[in-house]
Amino acid sequence: MAKNVLFIISDQHQKKALGCYGHDFVKTPNIDKLAKRGTRFSAAYTSSPVCVPARAVIATGKYIFETGYWDNCFAYDGSVRSWHHMLSENGMEVISIGKLHFTREEDPFGLTRQINPMHIHDGVGDLRGSVKRPMAPSYTKWRGIERLGPGESAYTKYDADITATTCGLIREKAANPDDKPWAIFSSLVCPHPPYCSPQEFYDLYPLEMMPKPKLIEADVSLHPWMQNLQRNRNFNDFVDENTRRRIIANYYGCVSYVDSNVGKIIDCLDDSGILEDTIIVYTSDHGENLGTRQIWGKLNMYEESAAIPLLISGAGIPSGKVCNTPVSLLDIAPTIVDAVGLSSIIETEGLQGKSLLKIAKEPDQVGRIAFSEYYGPGADRAAFMIRQGNYKYIYYVNFEPELFDLDADPDELNNLYKDLRYEGVVKICDTALRRIVDPDDADNRAYLAQSALIEKHGGREKIIDKGAFQGSPVPGEKPVFVS
Repeated sequence: MAKNVLFIISDQHQKKALGCYGHDFVKTPNIDKLAKRGTRFSAAYTSSPVCVPARAVIATGKYIFETGYWDNCFAYDGSVRSWHHMLSENGMEVISIGKLHFTREEDPFGLTRQINPMHIHDGVGDLRGSVKRPMAPSYTKWRGIERLGPGESAYTKYDADITATTCGLIREKAANPDDKPWAIFSSLVCPHPPYCSPQEFYDLYPLEMMPKPKLIEADVSLHPWMQNLQRNRNFNDFVDENTRRRIIANYYGCVSYVDSNVGKIIDCLDDSGILEDTIIVYTSDHGENLGTRQIWGKLNMYEESAAIPLLISGAGIPSGKVCNTPVSLLDIAPTIVDAVGLSSIIETEGLQGKSLLKIAKEPDQVGRIAFSEYYGPGADRAAFMIRQGNYKYIYYVNFEPELFDLDADPDELNNLYKDLRYEGVVKICDTALRRIVDPDDADNRAYLAQSALIEKHGGREKIIDKGAFQGSPVPGEKPVFVS
């Protein structure tokens, strides 16, 4: 059993954008080294492809339809027990540094200390994303490209501070070996937009090397649910060829910047002599579409958005292993609880997932289910995902589902749902989905909660008139609203 846990999370890190996941030119030497030291999960997924619900699942180890943390305005408030509570109640220090995206600092999250935390704005976040049926009008401006790099943004500066603070805390803990065991939750914001990366990392990616996203052509036929999303989150309308290349170069630059910060933190552990006493987890809350299917950002169940990097390293964890068992952010809470020797409470606390420490040591269980759910911005109806074996099943409330064979079709270009040869697979996946959730019921409960929230804050028109702020401000700054 490790004495300590270091949980490092980035924001919007697409799984494909890592050397250890097979990217042919993205430079991530430090995270790649972590993968060699430990176990990399090849089929890892977010529990919801948007920030706030995903982070609520990480904290609670419970499904969103159970907890009601539906979208970016329903943040974790401490009312549901978290792994932070479980560890702190058992004598451990649980310290967060950086982005949490919970409600307010004073709420009872179970953390023993929060350092420079980022929470949703005013405890409620961007209400415009909760406006449904009909949706709020599409955007007339995209702040994500206002500071199109190279250069520094508030987020890159914030991440530099998070990294320095994490390293300082590690050194402090190492200098006091008699202190009680600790868990550090170090949460970076990059590569989340704005698409602006420090010069040295931007320079790694010449514009002429930047690939053209698949299915970005105007005449490509998108699934009707995706058509609605694209119309509402119409960011592709602001992107010409040069802008596209610069966005992608900056995104990859920010990925390399994240990698540099992760490297600094792990080197600090090593230099402090406590690397072998620490379980390290690296992941992200969701991915990034990077223009694929005419979508920038996240908010859907395709691989670019829903698949995430997930790596663990430390004593007793297989080194250099690639685990193909489907996993998700639901497994983070039981992993951390297990890592500190509290596995006996996983079942009693009602945690839904399974410890990745155990999964890493087992033979691949490709039949295990990874589940994701989405009720967030840009979607008039909920979407759900089942990953089982090589198949991905996407269920849309009030729309036709999709089925993909990820082994034969990793780019998800061939929807097999109507292919009679796959009727049995569809039935198996749909049955698995409904064992977990009633999709229509969850969709309806989310909508009722969102509608009530909108009315509580003045109603639809007032919120639309106020605009959106397209990204939470760093501590000490106020959001800038745009229509």
